Amino acid sequence: MSEPRNDQPSVPPVVSPARLAERLREGGDLAVVDVRWYLDGRDGHAAYLAGHLPGAVWADVDEDLASEPTREGGRHPLPTPEAFAEALGRLGIGDGTEVVAYDDAGGSIAARLVWMLRALGSPASVLDGGIQAWDGPLETGEVRREPRTRTAVPWPAERIATTEELKDLKARPYGRLLLDARARGRYTGEEPAPVDARAGHIPGARSAEWQGNLGPDGRFASPERLRERFATLGVEGAESVTAYCGSGVTACHDLIALEHAGFTGARLYPGSWSAWGADASLPVETGDAEGGD
Repeated sequence: MSEPRNDQPSVPPVVSPARLAERLREGGDLAVVDVRWYLDGRDGHAAYLAGHLPGAVWADVDEDLASEPTREGGRHPLPTPEAFAEALGRLGIGDGTEVVAYDDAGGSIAARLVWMLRALGSPASVLDGGIQAWDGPLETGEVRREPRTRTAVPWPAERIATTEELKDLKARPYGRLLLDARARGRYTGEEPAPVDARAGHIPGARSAEWQGNLGPDGRFASPERLRERFATLGVEGAESVTAYCGSGVTACHDLIALEHAGFTGARLYPGSWSAWGADASLPVETGDAEGGD
Protein backbone atom coordinates (compact mmCIF):
# COMPACT_ATOMS: atom_id res chain seq x y z
CA MET A 1 0.00 0.00 0.00
CA SER A 2 1.13 3.54 -0.73
CA GLU A 3 2.28 6.21 1.69
CA PRO A 4 -0.14 9.09 2.51
CA ARG A 5 -0.19 11.80 -0.17
CA ASN A 6 0.16 15.50 0.52
CA ASP A 7 -3.46 16.03 -0.57
CA GLN A 8 -4.90 13.64 2.04
CA PRO A 9 -8.03 15.09 3.68
CA SER A 10 -7.46 16.93 6.95
CA VAL A 11 -10.13 14.99 8.87
CA PRO A 12 -10.25 11.28 9.76
CA PRO A 13 -12.37 8.92 7.63
CA VAL A 14 -14.59 7.98 10.58
CA VAL A 15 -15.99 10.40 13.19
CA SER A 16 -17.79 9.67 16.45
CA PRO A 17 -21.22 11.13 17.27
CA ALA A 18 -19.63 13.01 20.19
CA ARG A 19 -17.11 14.66 17.91
CA LEU A 20 -19.82 15.57 15.40
CA ALA A 21 -21.81 17.22 18.20
CA GLU A 22 -18.71 19.25 19.08
CA ARG A 23 -18.23 20.28 15.46
CA LEU A 24 -21.84 21.41 15.21
CA ARG A 25 -21.35 23.58 18.30
CA GLU A 26 -18.12 25.00 16.90
CA GLY A 27 -19.85 26.03 13.69
CA GLY A 28 -17.96 26.71 10.48
CA ASP A 29 -18.36 25.31 7.00
CA LEU A 30 -19.73 21.86 7.85
CA ALA A 31 -22.42 19.91 6.00
CA VAL A 32 -24.16 16.88 7.49
CA VAL A 33 -25.50 14.61 4.75
CA ASP A 34 -28.08 11.84 5.07
CA VAL A 35 -27.36 9.15 2.47
CA ARG A 36 -30.00 6.58 3.34
CA TRP A 37 -30.80 4.32 0.38
CA TYR A 38 -32.32 0.85 0.19
CA LEU A 39 -32.01 -2.08 -2.19
CA ASP A 40 -35.40 -3.44 -1.13
CA GLY A 41 -37.38 -0.57 -2.61
CA ARG A 42 -37.91 1.50 0.52
CA ASP A 43 -37.72 5.26 0.03
CA GLY A 44 -34.58 6.80 1.52
CA HIS A 45 -35.91 10.31 1.08
CA ALA A 46 -39.09 9.44 2.96
CA ALA A 47 -36.98 8.05 5.82
CA TYR A 48 -35.00 11.30 5.82
CA LEU A 49 -38.13 13.46 5.94
CA ALA A 50 -39.48 11.44 8.87
CA GLY A 51 -36.40 12.15 10.99
CA HIS A 52 -32.82 13.23 10.37
CA LEU A 53 -29.88 14.81 12.17
CA PRO A 54 -30.24 18.55 12.77
CA GLY A 55 -29.43 20.55 9.65
CA ALA A 56 -28.79 17.48 7.51
CA VAL A 57 -29.44 17.53 3.78
CA TRP A 58 -30.27 14.39 1.80
CA ALA A 59 -28.16 13.00 -1.04
CA ASP A 60 -29.64 10.58 -3.55
CA VAL A 61 -27.28 7.72 -4.39
CA ASP A 62 -28.81 7.21 -7.83
CA GLU A 63 -29.08 10.87 -8.83
CA ASP A 64 -26.25 12.63 -6.96
CA LEU A 65 -23.57 9.97 -6.48
CA ALA A 66 -23.84 8.01 -9.74
CA SER A 67 -24.49 8.42 -13.43
CA GLU A 68 -26.98 6.45 -15.50
CA PRO A 69 -26.42 2.69 -15.35
CA THR A 70 -24.91 0.99 -18.38
CA ARG A 71 -23.89 -2.57 -19.22
CA GLU A 72 -20.22 -1.59 -19.32
CA GLY A 73 -20.31 0.76 -16.33
CA GLY A 74 -22.60 -1.20 -14.05
CA ARG A 75 -25.53 -0.04 -11.94
CA HIS A 76 -23.79 2.90 -10.25
CA PRO A 77 -21.01 4.35 -12.42
CA LEU A 78 -19.22 7.34 -10.96
CA PRO A 79 -20.79 10.60 -12.14
CA THR A 80 -18.79 12.89 -14.37
CA PRO A 81 -16.72 15.42 -12.42
CA GLU A 82 -19.05 18.15 -13.68
CA ALA A 83 -22.21 16.33 -12.59
CA PHE A 84 -20.76 15.55 -9.16
CA ALA A 85 -19.68 19.18 -8.65
CA GLU A 86 -23.15 20.37 -9.66
CA ALA A 87 -24.82 17.98 -7.22
CA LEU A 88 -22.52 19.02 -4.37
CA GLY A 89 -23.06 22.70 -5.09
CA ARG A 90 -26.82 22.20 -5.09
CA LEU A 91 -26.54 20.52 -1.68
CA GLY A 92 -24.61 23.50 -0.34
CA ILE A 93 -21.22 21.79 -0.35
CA GLY A 94 -18.50 24.11 -1.61
CA ASP A 95 -14.83 23.49 -2.32
CA GLY A 96 -13.80 23.82 1.33
CA THR A 97 -16.90 22.39 3.02
CA GLU A 98 -16.29 19.60 5.52
CA VAL A 99 -18.80 16.75 5.18
CA VAL A 100 -20.05 14.19 7.68
CA ALA A 101 -22.27 11.57 6.04
CA TYR A 102 -24.45 8.96 7.69
CA ASP A 103 -27.04 6.27 7.01
CA ASP A 104 -28.81 3.57 9.01
CA ALA A 105 -26.85 0.64 7.58
CA GLY A 106 -23.50 0.66 9.35
CA GLY A 107 -22.07 3.33 7.05
CA SER A 108 -22.30 1.04 4.01
CA ILE A 109 -24.11 3.66 1.93
CA ALA A 110 -22.65 6.86 3.42
CA ALA A 111 -19.17 5.50 2.67
CA ARG A 112 -19.81 6.03 -1.06
CA LEU A 113 -20.06 9.82 -0.68
CA VAL A 114 -17.22 9.96 1.83
CA TRP A 115 -14.87 7.94 -0.38
CA MET A 116 -15.74 10.04 -3.44
CA LEU A 117 -14.89 13.23 -1.57
CA ARG A 118 -11.75 11.89 0.07
CA ALA A 119 -10.50 10.54 -3.27
CA LEU A 120 -10.61 14.17 -4.45
CA GLY A 121 -8.74 15.37 -1.35
CA SER A 122 -11.85 16.89 0.26
CA PRO A 123 -12.54 16.63 4.03
CA ALA A 124 -15.24 14.03 4.67
CA SER A 125 -16.03 11.43 7.34
CA VAL A 126 -18.54 8.65 7.97
CA LEU A 127 -20.57 9.07 11.17
CA ASP A 128 -19.67 6.01 13.23
CA GLY A 129 -22.83 4.06 14.08
CA GLY A 130 -25.04 6.18 11.83
CA ILE A 131 -28.34 7.69 12.86
CA GLN A 132 -28.85 4.95 15.47
CA ALA A 133 -25.80 6.17 17.41
CA TRP A 134 -26.95 9.80 17.51
CA ASP A 135 -28.42 10.51 20.96
CA GLY A 136 -29.45 14.09 20.25
CA PRO A 137 -32.75 15.34 18.84
CA LEU A 138 -33.84 14.69 15.26
CA GLU A 139 -35.49 17.09 12.85
CA THR A 140 -38.22 16.37 10.33
CA GLY A 141 -38.87 17.78 6.89
CA GLU A 142 -36.56 19.08 4.19
CA VAL A 143 -33.41 21.10 4.88
CA ARG A 144 -31.85 23.15 2.11
CA ARG A 145 -28.46 24.76 2.46
CA GLU A 146 -27.55 27.80 0.43
CA PRO A 147 -26.28 26.59 -2.97
CA ARG A 148 -22.53 26.90 -3.40
CA THR A 149 -20.07 26.96 -6.25
CA ARG A 150 -18.14 23.69 -6.46
CA THR A 151 -15.17 23.22 -8.78
CA ALA A 152 -15.26 20.12 -10.98
CA VAL A 153 -12.16 17.99 -10.34
CA PRO A 154 -11.24 14.93 -12.46
CA TRP A 155 -11.41 11.56 -10.76
CA PRO A 156 -7.82 10.55 -9.91
CA ALA A 157 -6.90 7.66 -12.20
CA GLU A 158 -4.77 6.03 -9.49
CA ARG A 159 -7.84 5.59 -7.26
CA ILE A 160 -10.06 3.90 -9.85
CA ALA A 161 -9.76 0.48 -11.50
CA THR A 162 -11.30 -0.49 -14.82
CA THR A 163 -12.50 -3.83 -16.13
CA GLU A 164 -9.57 -3.94 -18.56
CA GLU A 165 -7.07 -3.53 -15.74
CA LEU A 166 -8.58 -6.38 -13.76
CA LYS A 167 -8.67 -8.94 -16.56
CA ASP A 168 -5.15 -10.22 -15.85
CA LEU A 169 -5.54 -10.26 -12.05
CA LYS A 170 -5.50 -14.06 -11.95
CA ALA A 171 -1.95 -14.05 -13.29
CA ARG A 172 -0.74 -11.78 -10.46
CA PRO A 173 -2.93 -12.63 -7.45
CA TYR A 174 -0.45 -11.56 -4.80
CA GLY A 175 0.81 -8.36 -6.37
CA ARG A 176 -2.61 -6.92 -7.13
CA LEU A 177 -5.10 -7.74 -4.38
CA LEU A 178 -8.82 -7.65 -5.14
CA LEU A 179 -11.31 -7.53 -2.26
CA ASP A 180 -14.99 -8.45 -2.68
CA ALA A 181 -17.10 -6.50 -0.17
CA ARG A 182 -20.36 -8.39 -0.81
CA ALA A 183 -21.90 -10.90 1.58
CA ARG A 184 -20.03 -14.21 1.49
CA GLY A 185 -22.97 -16.02 -0.15
CA ARG A 186 -22.86 -13.59 -3.05
CA TYR A 187 -19.11 -14.08 -3.32
CA THR A 188 -19.27 -17.89 -3.33
CA GLY A 189 -22.29 -17.91 -5.63
CA GLU A 190 -24.43 -19.81 -3.15
CA GLU A 191 -26.81 -16.85 -2.70
CA PRO A 192 -26.90 -15.05 -6.06
CA ALA A 193 -28.58 -11.67 -6.27
CA PRO A 194 -31.64 -11.60 -8.54
CA VAL A 195 -30.38 -8.39 -10.17
CA ASP A 196 -27.10 -9.96 -11.30
CA ALA A 197 -26.62 -11.84 -14.56
CA ARG A 198 -24.32 -14.47 -13.03
CA ALA A 199 -23.30 -15.74 -9.61
CA GLY A 200 -19.80 -15.91 -8.15
CA HIS A 201 -16.83 -13.57 -8.00
CA ILE A 202 -13.99 -12.18 -10.09
CA PRO A 203 -11.22 -14.79 -10.35
CA GLY A 204 -8.50 -14.17 -7.78
CA ALA A 205 -10.64 -11.96 -5.53
CA ARG A 206 -10.80 -12.55 -1.79
CA SER A 207 -13.92 -12.28 0.31
CA ALA A 208 -13.90 -9.18 2.54
CA GLU A 209 -17.58 -8.55 3.24
CA TRP A 210 -18.11 -5.03 4.49
CA GLN A 211 -19.98 -6.18 7.61
CA GLY A 212 -16.67 -7.60 8.85
CA ASN A 213 -15.44 -4.03 9.36
CA LEU A 214 -17.95 -3.53 12.19
CA GLY A 215 -18.01 -4.59 15.82
CA PRO A 216 -21.02 -6.09 17.63
CA ASP A 217 -22.25 -2.55 18.41
CA GLY A 218 -22.59 -1.68 14.72
CA ARG A 219 -19.65 0.74 14.79
CA PHE A 220 -16.33 0.42 13.02
CA ALA A 221 -13.92 -1.95 14.69
CA SER A 222 -10.78 -0.39 16.13
CA PRO A 223 -7.98 0.55 13.72
CA GLU A 224 -5.87 -2.19 15.30
CA ARG A 225 -8.54 -4.85 14.73
CA LEU A 226 -9.10 -3.66 11.15
CA ARG A 227 -5.39 -3.67 10.44
CA GLU A 228 -5.24 -7.26 11.64
CA ARG A 229 -8.20 -8.18 9.44
CA PHE A 230 -6.76 -6.67 6.29
CA ALA A 231 -3.27 -8.00 7.00
CA THR A 232 -4.78 -11.50 7.07
CA LEU A 233 -6.27 -10.80 3.65
CA GLY A 234 -2.85 -9.86 2.29
CA VAL A 235 -3.09 -6.09 2.16
CA GLU A 236 0.30 -5.36 3.76
CA GLY A 237 2.26 -7.15 1.06
CA ALA A 238 0.14 -6.09 -1.89
CA GLU A 239 1.41 -3.91 -4.71
CA SER A 240 -2.11 -2.49 -5.08
CA VAL A 241 -5.49 -3.09 -3.44
CA THR A 242 -8.83 -2.75 -5.24
CA ALA A 243 -12.29 -3.18 -3.72
CA TYR A 244 -15.54 -4.02 -5.48
CA CYS A 245 -19.06 -5.07 -4.51
CA GLY A 246 -22.34 -5.34 -6.40
CA SER A 247 -22.33 -1.88 -7.94
CA GLY A 248 -19.53 0.16 -6.37
CA VAL A 249 -21.38 1.40 -3.26
CA THR A 250 -20.64 -0.88 -0.30
CA ALA A 251 -17.11 -1.50 -1.61
CA CYS A 252 -16.42 2.02 -0.38
CA HIS A 253 -16.99 0.73 3.17
CA ASP A 254 -13.94 -1.50 2.74
CA LEU A 255 -12.01 1.49 1.37
CA ILE A 256 -12.95 3.67 4.35
CA ALA A 257 -12.12 0.83 6.76
CA LEU A 258 -8.73 0.37 5.07
CA GLU A 259 -7.94 4.04 5.57
CA HIS A 260 -9.24 3.90 9.16
CA ALA A 261 -6.73 1.08 9.70
CA GLY A 262 -3.89 3.15 8.24
CA PHE A 263 -3.77 1.75 4.69
CA THR A 264 -3.95 4.44 2.01
CA GLY A 265 -4.19 4.46 -1.75
CA ALA A 266 -6.66 1.59 -2.26
CA ARG A 267 -8.78 1.75 -5.43
CA LEU A 268 -12.46 1.35 -6.27
CA TYR A 269 -13.70 -0.74 -9.19
CA PRO A 270 -16.87 1.30 -9.83
CA GLY A 271 -18.46 -1.17 -12.25
CA SER A 272 -18.04 -3.96 -9.71
CA TRP A 273 -19.95 -7.22 -10.16
CA SER A 274 -22.80 -5.50 -12.01
CA ALA A 275 -20.36 -4.77 -14.85
CA TRP A 276 -18.09 -7.82 -14.65
CA GLY A 277 -20.86 -10.38 -14.25
CA ALA A 278 -22.88 -8.88 -17.10
CA ASP A 279 -20.07 -9.55 -19.60
CA ALA A 280 -20.34 -13.23 -20.55
CA SER A 281 -16.85 -13.14 -22.06
CA LEU A 282 -15.26 -12.58 -18.63
CA PRO A 283 -14.39 -15.52 -16.36
CA VAL A 284 -16.15 -16.20 -13.07
CA GLU A 285 -15.19 -18.24 -10.01
CA THR A 286 -17.47 -19.73 -7.37
CA GLY A 287 -16.79 -21.15 -3.93
CA ASP A 288 -14.24 -19.99 -1.37
CA ALA A 289 -10.77 -18.77 -2.17
CA GLU A 290 -7.73 -19.10 0.06
CA GLY A 291 -7.23 -16.04 2.25
CA GLY A 292 -10.89 -14.98 2.50
CA ASP A 293 -12.51 -13.98 5.78
